[in-house]
Amino acid sequence: MKIVLTALAFGLAGLAVASGAAQAQQITGAGATFPAPIYTKWGELAKAAIGVELNYQAIGSGGGQNQILQRTVDFGASDAPMAPEKLDSGKLLQFPTVVGSVVLIVNIPNVTADQLKLPPELLAAIYEGKITKWSDPKLAEANRGLTLPNIAIAPVYRADGSGTSFVYTSYLSAVSPTWKDKVGASTSVKWPAGSGAKGNDGVAATVQNTRGGIGYVEFAYASQNHLITVQLRNKAGHFVAPTIQSFQSAAANGDWANAKNFAVDLIDQPGDKSWPIVSTTFVLLPKDPADPARSATVLKFFDWAFKNGDAPAAALDYVPLPEAVKATVRSAWHANIVGPGGKPVF
Repeated sequence: MKIVLTALAFGLAGLAVASGAAQAQQITGAGATFPAPIYTKWGELAKAAIGVELNYQAIGSGGGQNQILQRTVDFGASDAPMAPEKLDSGKLLQFPTVVGSVVLIVNIPNVTADQLKLPPELLAAIYEGKITKWSDPKLAEANRGLTLPNIAIAPVYRADGSGTSFVYTSYLSAVSPTWKDKVGASTSVKWPAGSGAKGNDGVAATVQNTRGGIGYVEFAYASQNHLITVQLRNKAGHFVAPTIQSFQSAAANGDWANAKNFAVDLIDQPGDKSWPIVSTTFVLLPKDPADPARSATVLKFFDWAFKNGDAPAAALDYVPLPEAVKATVRSAWHANIVGPGGKPVF
């Protein structure tokens, strides 16, 4: 009898687990590689906490924008804000989730993390192909006390349509009139110099395998993979290292209140401690969802993340949104994501 009851107890427990798994609500997202680590972590935690399971594919910002326009995923993700006219024609709401930054990584013999100092005009000149040796006198002048070898500079850029490239080229356009006029800012540009690689991992691998290499990746990726980063001179004229504090300084100086579609410009913000290449990352969600229940589940997921996800975000080197911005985002959900009869889905 005891054996039968024990077996029955195990059977009921297994049924309960299976039932709980079956009840997990699944949502799909695709896009930017930058937020993939935090979306994955939030997905793990949310599945246990609220029964929402996220399937997120890090295919790049361009892919994320295309997939949500085609309605093949529940939400798209992009580091580059979508053009207002494209948001309107696609009937999409754009909102931020976390703040992050783009950093420069190098592979220079005997140069360690944050030793190299790069003024913005010299960084632009490197990617314009105008400065081609690490021993260039202008680089030596900016790095007194640091011996730079007489080897070729090998710039690396993202070959795929990338929000990271949009952020980086937006910075170069902000600090270099020549870059702004001849190259511009976009998810994909015609690079004057260097070689392309796909994704953060491709850029990092190419730099690590190329003596004299330099490339750009998201800070979270650089930090987690212990890559050699550099200091940049900010708008205040100070050389700063990429740190959470320097990102927070830039985020705090952004004009959030007047940013249309939440597309706040955090590039080259004022502040003695501000890192100059900071940006939000965005989620794109249909205003007229074909399946309102699934969109409600997406909003349930991000609402949970806004309430409970700051600590995991900080642990992965992201900067959480200010609480006031989260409140404004929630209001935008309520006003814009509607189902039949114009009723808000969340």
